[in-house]
Amino acid sequence: MKFPFPAIASAFRDRRAVHQPVPDVSATDIERIVRRDFPKDEFDSTLAALGQYGGSLPRECPRVQLAALKLAQGDLQSLRRHIANAERDYRDVLAAAEYQRYMSAGMFRVRELSRKEQQAIVDSDWDQYQRWLAK
Repeated sequence: MKFPFPAIASAFRDRRAVHQPVPDVSATDIERIVRRDFPKDEFDSTLAALGQYGGSLPRECPRVQLAALKLAQGDLQSLRRHIANAERDYRDVLAAAEYQRYMSAGMFRVRELSRKEQQAIVDSDWDQYQRWLAK
């Protein structure tokens, strides 16, 4: 089981913790989202900004790039900031994009909730991410 960062991993060692899905992202997803969310005349600049993220985990690179696209909401300057943040710590970008409600609830407070309440938060985050990706 993969965890976005160690603090969440330790929270999930608790028996009451629930599994958080991890998106499987491809270069095709990235290109589609760039075309969908950014102006046509910024396509090349957007791809260039995404290319600034190299990441130490090549397998996670498309996932991090897609998370930055989600957070940028079609704004190239915002995308550049999120890519710069990902270069410092990619987990911050993943957590903000993929686990929005979970993070706002406070990951350490979440483990105090019942399994049903935890699952509702995780399901809500996954549903929100999937709707964004599919629109």
